[in-house]
Amino acid sequence: MPIFRWDQSWSPLRDLEREVDRLIQGVEFTVQGIRMPRQYPAVNIFELEHEFLITAELPGMQVQDLELTIANGVLTLKGHRDSPVVDNRDIPEERFRRRERTFGEWQRSISIPDRISDEQLSAEFNDGVLKIHLPKLEEELPRQIPVSSGE
Repeated sequence: MPIFRWDQSWSPLRDLEREVDRLIQGVEFTVQGIRMPRQYPAVNIFELEHEFLITAELPGMQVQDLELTIANGVLTLKGHRDSPVVDNRDIPEERFRRRERTFGEWQRSISIPDRISDEQLSAEFNDGVLKIHLPKLEEELPRQIPVSSGE
C-alpha cells in the first residue's frame, strides 16, 4: 500500500492556500491612519472541465467602461467608475461619512494558466457581473520519439 498518493497529495495544500487567502483578504491593515484596502475588483476563478472561468462583480459600471487585455500570461482588467449620483446630484467629497466602494480609475492584473487557448477567449458583462471564459488547450498526449543508431 503506497504511503504517498499522487492523485490526492496536493488537496490539503490547496485547502490551506484557500484558507490563508480568505484570512488575508478579510483583514485590512491600518498603518498610522493609512488604510490599505483589498484589491478591486474582487474576483473568483473556477477551473471547470473545459475552461477556466473568472468572475468579477462590478456594480454601477457600463460595458464601455471596461478594458480587458492579455499579454505574457497576465490578464489585465481596467475600468472607470464614476462617483455616485443621488437624486440627480453629485455628492461632494465632504458629505461622505463612510466610503467603502471604489470610484475612479482602477486596474487589476491576474496571472493565468499557460494551458489556455488565447484565440478563443471571450467575456460577457450582464447585470454588473463580468464573466471571462478562458478555454483550456487540448491536452497533448505523450508521443514516441524514434531512436536510431548512430551508424
